[in-house]
Amino acid sequence: MSLFSSPDFKDHEQVVFVSDATSGLKAIIAIHSTKRGPSLGGCRFWAYKSESYAIADALRLSRAMTYKSALARLPLGGGKCVVIGNASEIKTPALLRALGRSIDQLGGRYITAEDVGTKPSDIRIIGEETAYVAGLSESSGDPSPITALGVFEGLKAAVRFRLGADYLAGVTVAIQGLGSVGRALANQLQVAGARLIVADINQPAVDAAARDLGAEAVPVDEIYDVNADVFAPCALGAILNEETIPRLKVSVIAGSANNQLALPEDGSRLQRRRILYAPDYAINAGGIINIAFEDRIAGTYDRAGALAAVGRIEMTLEEIFNRAESESRSTNEIADELAEERLVEVEI
Repeated sequence: MSLFSSPDFKDHEQVVFVSDATSGLKAIIAIHSTKRGPSLGGCRFWAYKSESYAIADALRLSRAMTYKSALARLPLGGGKCVVIGNASEIKTPALLRALGRSIDQLGGRYITAEDVGTKPSDIRIIGEETAYVAGLSESSGDPSPITALGVFEGLKAAVRFRLGADYLAGVTVAIQGLGSVGRALANQLQVAGARLIVADINQPAVDAAARDLGAEAVPVDEIYDVNADVFAPCALGAILNEETIPRLKVSVIAGSANNQLALPEDGSRLQRRRILYAPDYAINAGGIINIAFEDRIAGTYDRAGALAAVGRIEMTLEEIFNRAESESRSTNEIADELAEERLVEVEI
């Protein structure tokens, strides 16, 4: 695949291909933008079908991180690291240290953190070779609870806008994915009185949600067909597409997964169906907001400031929803425009 002609290449500043023969490391680091500050994005391990898929994922995810930081008005740009391979099979301390050395060579243009296939202990090992890591336990720690809080507040804003409901009691939410963020979101929704329908490839996680939260469990593929008010995608991306969108029986989509739309035009498909879509990088920004309130040099973390900033996700979404409705356009189009506007703001 030609990098520059790829449909996912959107004026990326730098794409680095990393390898280490000794440890078996094969990775791609994509830096989309450093206009607002150093690029930040998690390190993802995944057994991609091909190198082309890995490149495409790195390009898409890094651009989403740029927009996520810009919408939240953070002094950060967007980047992403993807490591090719199943984490349970290839991840070793030697590989993580090799990755750390490669990140260090970028001189701070890219800062890495936790993502799919990595955990805080992995970031700590990477940090043995570079200072350009974030989200360690002694600082802001696991971003999942803060990400879930942002999604919860954003979901409430979407329900209020589309359904006119100020409370979630009695609202039915179908959650796809019960990982760290999905389960934390389910916990908050249950406390708020929502009715839960859940699905996950991890059956013990489904059983636990049914037992602890009174959730209704459905097979993984049937989550698209349930009758619900809200669909909350909290697993992997590209699940909103020409095959799944016609099956949905919901009024709102608000979840934590990255890159939920398979294609940009899928946002228009949702608009035509009168399904309100909360753009993923707007609603799931809690994690990067949390990290932005770390002072890596001083070793401090402003939790109060982070929580206040997460609370502003609701206002950003309301602006997106109102502009989309007044202009009869899809919310993802409006979110992209708003992110581009904030990307070039003079004062950061």
